[in-house]
Amino acid sequence: MEYLSFFSGLILLTVGAELLIRGASRLAFILGISPLLVGLTVVALGTSSPELVVSLVASSAGQTDLALGNLVGSNIMNVLLLLGLSALIIPLMVSHRLLRIDVPVMILASLLVLLLGLNGRIGLGDGIILLAGSIGYITYSFYISKKDIGGEQDEFSMEYGGNKTHERKRWWLFTLFVLVGLALLILGSRWMVESAVFIARRLGISELIIGLTIIAAGTSLPELATSVIASLKGQRDIAIGNVVGSNIMNLLVILGLSAVVAPDGLQVSSAMLRFDLPVMIVVLLACLPVFFTENKISRWEGGIFVAYYIAYVLYLILASIQHEHLDKFTWVMAGFVIPLTIITLVVVAAGYLCKVKSKNAKIKE
Repeated sequence: MEYLSFFSGLILLTVGAELLIRGASRLAFILGISPLLVGLTVVALGTSSPELVVSLVASSAGQTDLALGNLVGSNIMNVLLLLGLSALIIPLMVSHRLLRIDVPVMILASLLVLLLGLNGRIGLGDGIILLAGSIGYITYSFYISKKDIGGEQDEFSMEYGGNKTHERKRWWLFTLFVLVGLALLILGSRWMVESAVFIARRLGISELIIGLTIIAAGTSLPELATSVIASLKGQRDIAIGNVVGSNIMNLLVILGLSAVVAPDGLQVSSAMLRFDLPVMIVVLLACLPVFFTENKISRWEGGIFVAYYIAYVLYLILASIQHEHLDKFTWVMAGFVIPLTIITLVVVAAGYLCKVKSKNAKIKE
């Protein structure tokens, strides 16, 4: 019954997130909110709504390992698996806006979370700091979006419905979507958290591992669906913007709210500080050389992302059961695979910079 409850909760989370995204996006379109602002905030928060509800439920119940593991695991999965799969389908173009503002904000937010958690706890004050950061980011995004009145309107209309007059007549339907979606998210998250804790204890697996893998994968389904479908349609920036925006929402809004509602704050385990948070930061930092080389993520770079996610999950599984080959696996990854990938990315980035420099020199001549 616990396994049935877990998968039923996962289905409710997926359906609820889809309804919430559809309703919130169309209401924002009716109200005339900029598509850029909606994409990076409303849609990003909508696709992160399963993480939001699961983390809040787990935090209020004192299951902080589950809450924090869910958010960190989701961010790692968003970049490595979601962007990787999307890039394998079609190379993804990266806008200058994402490179100049949103990716740096995502990286700074992850460094802030690590800094706040160094004392082993993200408490009420820390949660308020994160929420204040989210308010600043959303406010600045709203300010920037006022200048964005051109080409993205057609893209937004194509994705979420284009006839504003026709959409206004159905405002009540979209409001109902939002309310029903929230209800399904709350119910699904309760089923999922309660059954996940039971399964973890029965199998002797820590709640942190469950949060980093199974629940992170389940709550990332809306982002996965959005990014992959956007890639199949060839729609500009939606796949990358959805992932970057969702990661920022996870770190600032959801983690901040979770720290506020948790009775004694979020306890940050030594394993999280030593491994999972640094892995998340390294993964986010890896976006910079990949993103700025020709402003795109190529298929081979997407393949590397997917391979690393598989390696990360495999490491967690081996570590959780203390497998005899764990040390060998760790040595191969740390001593060979990761350094080789870093060297490759540095060479590619250096080659690109030389190419740009040469091009600029020819223009001056």
